[in-house]
Amino acid sequence: MSAPEGAPLAPVAGEEAGGLSKKGLSAGTVGLIGAVVIGISCIAPAYTLTAALGPTASVVGVQVPAIILIGFIPMLLVAFGYRELNNRMPDSGTSFTWAARAFGPWIGWMAGWGLIAATVIVLSNLAGIAVDFLFLLIAQITGNAAIADLAANPVVNVVVCLLFVAGATFVSYRDMQTTQKLQYVLVGFQVVVLVVFAIAAIVHVAAGNAFDATPIEWSWFDPFAVSSFSAFAAGLSLSIFIFWGWDVTLTMNEETKDPDRTPGRAATITVITIVVLYLLLSIGLVMFAGVGTGELGLGNEDISDNVFFHLSGPILGPFAFLVSLAVLTSSAASLQSTFVSPARTLLAMGHYGALPPAFARVSPRFFTPGYATVVAAVVASAFYAVMRFVSVSVLTDTILTLGMMICFYYGLTAFACVWYFRRQWFDSVRNIFFTLLFPLVGGVILAVLFVTTLIDSMNPDYGSGSQVFGVGLVFVLGVVIILLGVVIMIWQAVRRPAFFRGETLAMDAPASARRRGGSVRRHDSVGK
Repeated sequence: MSAPEGAPLAPVAGEEAGGLSKKGLSAGTVGLIGAVVIGISCIAPAYTLTAALGPTASVVGVQVPAIILIGFIPMLLVAFGYRELNNRMPDSGTSFTWAARAFGPWIGWMAGWGLIAATVIVLSNLAGIAVDFLFLLIAQITGNAAIADLAANPVVNVVVCLLFVAGATFVSYRDMQTTQKLQYVLVGFQVVVLVVFAIAAIVHVAAGNAFDATPIEWSWFDPFAVSSFSAFAAGLSLSIFIFWGWDVTLTMNEETKDPDRTPGRAATITVITIVVLYLLLSIGLVMFAGVGTGELGLGNEDISDNVFFHLSGPILGPFAFLVSLAVLTSSAASLQSTFVSPARTLLAMGHYGALPPAFARVSPRFFTPGYATVVAAVVASAFYAVMRFVSVSVLTDTILTLGMMICFYYGLTAFACVWYFRRQWFDSVRNIFFTLLFPLVGGVILAVLFVTTLIDSMNPDYGSGSQVFGVGLVFVLGVVIILLGVVIMIWQAVRRPAFFRGETLAMDAPASARRRGGSVRRHDSVGK
């Protein structure tokens, strides 16, 4: 297949008009293990849990493991829906492509926008976290606490942040094999340190050296022991942040070995691995520190923003710096791997004519979406630099809107699965669960969370307490991001009407799909 550089590819012989087509990415370079490693990296377990464990414990107490399991459910259900869609339509556009095939170009475009907006925003946040932990680690190693304060200097902070982004962009621009090799090291180190950290905490409890030894009980895993519905809601909201990122395994589907099966399997394995790691860490730290408000208690608000840092000394002694290094590694690794998702979604949108053709450019040397990667890096860097100088609380509030954006595009994708396979729901018992019940329940949960967050965030007290004409800033930012997407979409519809007429990526008719043994199969036009 050939076309002018940057131009959307026309269907080849045997491929339907508006069907899926390859985009020039390097096929077969990512195996199952590589996809799982990149998925874990994107979730960033060390960074995510150190920030989330304290606030969660202060709300639900020792039922943290139960809340993690509750939060795991909607992510797993949605992951099943993603897997079914990928089995039928492996395409780097994922949510954008699948929603467009199920609901049409307008909803598909907005699903793609939700993914891009969320990932670009979090890129800037990850870079900022990496800066904070870099100086914190140096302060720990040198014993000079003043070095940690350098991260608060806006100029120093932004300069170092841009260097992190530049390094992550360089690696992401190169071939996926480079990304895999780097992630093996970063993720491997991170996971080993976290496991050792959790086991060491449990050993201290057994030896009688814990801060507030709390014997483990089965009630910790009982979701009905959670005291209130608000705690349940907090658990589900928590899942959006601590599990988000697994879908990167699917945006690499055109670059994986066995693209029909590997991405879906990788997504499922990634989510299950992460929940096991989270349970081990939460159990170990609750056993060691308890959930009280004492000096090291997980309910102490003074340490809730970075639990691992405050507990690393008492648990690991002279090796405490390894935990800070793990969190730094976690944020830096996630910064690099997170580039994979928006770059490939932008590539797909350019490829099918939903964005300017420049986004469809693939590096002739590395076979990666070079232009889209650079654009994502520039936007994330500009966003961070502006927000860092304007107000740290503005950045915090913007990150809180991620929950809405993630619920938005995850939910759309789950419903796209249900609708796309509507004529095959009852072909088999398997289809009833994996194409109807699982994605439907997951989508409904995310839709409820989206509406709930939207309503709650209108309160000026939500987030940092900032407001615009009496309305909470988180609500304003969330609505502005969505409306900005609508404006850009309308502009693109005027400039590039072919996509919005369904000429470059048409809705797919489920009735045309083949059935083999009662299971859902890919559309004939895919990948030819």
